[in-house]
Amino acid sequence: VQLVESGGGSVQPGGSLKLSCVASGLIFSLYNMGWYRQIPGKQREFVASISEYRHRDVIESVKGRFTISRDNAKDAVYLEMNNLQPGDTAVYYCEAYGQLGDYWGQGTQVTVSA
Repeated sequence: VQLVESGGGSVQPGGSLKLSCVASGLIFSLYNMGWYRQIPGKQREFVASISEYRHRDVIESVKGRFTISRDNAKDAVYLEMNNLQPGDTAVYYCEAYGQLGDYWGQGTQVTVSA
């Protein structure tokens, strides 16, 4: 199983990025998908999730700014991030989880600074 994130980068406050995570080696449609982020020295933090039934959940601090979506035909999950703020700076990881297992990607760096 492999999860590969992409789309990270450096933006100014107020900017936007769209993260992608493409999965292989699993039946993607059977998995719930999540995005997490981590700052060095801190615990990994849940950001958003989308279930196999497309139920979405996001943390309060990104509501109205971040949108999670999935495309089962492409085995991909996305995190569209708008109005990015310096507090959003972190390494972002995607996770595939469910009864069949729990898998993580390698992460992609998002840096927000003026």
